[in-house]
Amino acid sequence: MSDILGPFERLAATRAAVSRVRAAPYQPRRVALFSGNYNYLRDGANQALNRLVGYIERDGVDVRVYSPTSPRPAFDPKGTLVSVPSVRIPGRGEYRLGLGLPAAVRRDVECFRPDIVHLSAPDWTGVAAQRLARTMGVPVVASLHTRFETYAQFYGAGLIRPMMERHLDRFYTGSDAILVPTPPIAAEFSAKGLGERTRLWGRGVDRDAFSPRHRDLAWRRHMGIADTDIVLLFFGRLVREKGPALFADIVDAVRKGTDESCGSSATIRAVVVGDGPERRWLAKRLPDAILLGSLSGDRLARAVASADIFVNPSITEAFGNVTLEAMASGLPSVCVDIPSGRNLLRKETGMFFAANDLDAAVAAVRRLALFSDLRASMGRAARAASAAYDWDTASAMVLDAYHALLGTDTVSATADPGAASALRRNRSAAG
Repeated sequence: MSDILGPFERLAATRAAVSRVRAAPYQPRRVALFSGNYNYLRDGANQALNRLVGYIERDGVDVRVYSPTSPRPAFDPKGTLVSVPSVRIPGRGEYRLGLGLPAAVRRDVECFRPDIVHLSAPDWTGVAAQRLARTMGVPVVASLHTRFETYAQFYGAGLIRPMMERHLDRFYTGSDAILVPTPPIAAEFSAKGLGERTRLWGRGVDRDAFSPRHRDLAWRRHMGIADTDIVLLFFGRLVREKGPALFADIVDAVRKGTDESCGSSATIRAVVVGDGPERRWLAKRLPDAILLGSLSGDRLARAVASADIFVNPSITEAFGNVTLEAMASGLPSVCVDIPSGRNLLRKETGMFFAANDLDAAVAAVRRLALFSDLRASMGRAARAASAAYDWDTASAMVLDAYHALLGTDTVSATADPGAASALRRNRSAAG
């Protein structure tokens, strides 16, 4: 398998998925989806999940979603949302940890009689749902949305990473199909002997919502940004694993060379879109940064398109939704060199730096800050490349995976050798 697909190859692959969906003989009627955060806090994972649910519901599939909830959700959910017991995660109070499946929730799942159980988080609730699906004889799909194993190093817990990796291996090995966002991650699972179960689930972007036409010089001036200023954008959750500390280091280092590299009339400005527990720290670290908090709709589109360079210092991205949204907005990107970045960007749309290589990051940003023609050409190329990513075709890839799984007589023997007969009984009962 090639590690990287070009935009036209990717578009062809997703169109092929749509064709297979239309011709598939096995259509799921009910899907039970388990999420660690379906709508109480907006992030890239639940954006993809809600898009998926909206898509398959339009195709006649009934979806019941089981997730922790909060009194003030970030947005209205797609599908029918059932709350599961949860607690706030220590040190990360904005996130909640599902505590498994109590008897009432298990009965709800059993009464729903799903054809597919889809797990989007390897937490306690996801593991409990995996076990329940086995007892019901229902095939299990697991989707990967972030690199959880990389989180430990940001919280002084690097020693537990091997334990986390073993848990993740058990979780994905115990599933009948595995959905991953990029070819490099698919290659990782293939190397572990799970290639036949692994399928791609790409992502999409709303190119009307994220577009260069939302760039607004009047808004920039209102925010105190001069027309000649170079705006570096951080766009994402303000948590340690997203790299706000590295972003601050990049801003400081680029500013030190402003006079030599950008001319005396240019000023480097930092604009931050997003919120989280590191916001207070970042406000002290970059006291003149413009911290906009969490935005949505037209306000988000305007803020992103009105920047000049998108900087993504995160090493935990599985896909990089924010990079794709910056591309659609016509911004060149400077990203840490990890598979998700390489999957989205090419040399004509962005620049890379090795993880923790501050000098390389600064050199890339300075080059873009110095040459306005290079920024413009990369921005145009990024906007054009974003056309290969469409939400409906991405969601069709998941429905295609459901169809493929239901089109077999057994679940994976290595996932659960005893589940095949239960699956056949379940189909017979469904009529």
